Amino acid sequence: MKVIAIASVGGHWVELQRLMPAFSGMELVFISTRASLASTVTGNKFYSIPDANRWNKFKLLVVLFEVFRIIYNEKPDVIISTGAAPGLMGLAVGKVLRIKTIWVDTIASASKLSLSGRIAKKFVDRIYTQWPNLAGENIIYAGNVLS
Repeated sequence: MKVIAIASVGGHWVELQRLMPAFSGMELVFISTRASLASTVTGNKFYSIPDANRWNKFKLLVVLFEVFRIIYNEKPDVIISTGAAPGLMGLAVGKVLRIKTIWVDTIASASKLSLSGRIAKKFVDRIYTQWPNLAGENIIYAGNVLS
């Protein structure tokens, strides 16, 4: 099984890295917004993409096309993301291409899902929260990845 794991730099990347034991024995392909992160996933394929957010619409389009190209060429079975905008775009591309999608919302959002998580909830196959009080309608709590 091939899994694409995509996250922005910083806390999103740290949380994604903490999930990797769950994918032991699978082919992992990483996508992130800083090329130097490739050294944290040696032995796995890594793609660096530009960072983008909701305040720079043009850059979001650039990232969307780049993520689409990578996913289309890699043909994964599953795409997982911990955020933020580039990960959300990767999951949207995955949904269009009929690939299984998983969103793990950031632990930083304790009182409600993050903005990206609220958007992802509308179309991903599975959505996980790291806070038990946020579990509910199609939102799964299975612990947190930072403890």
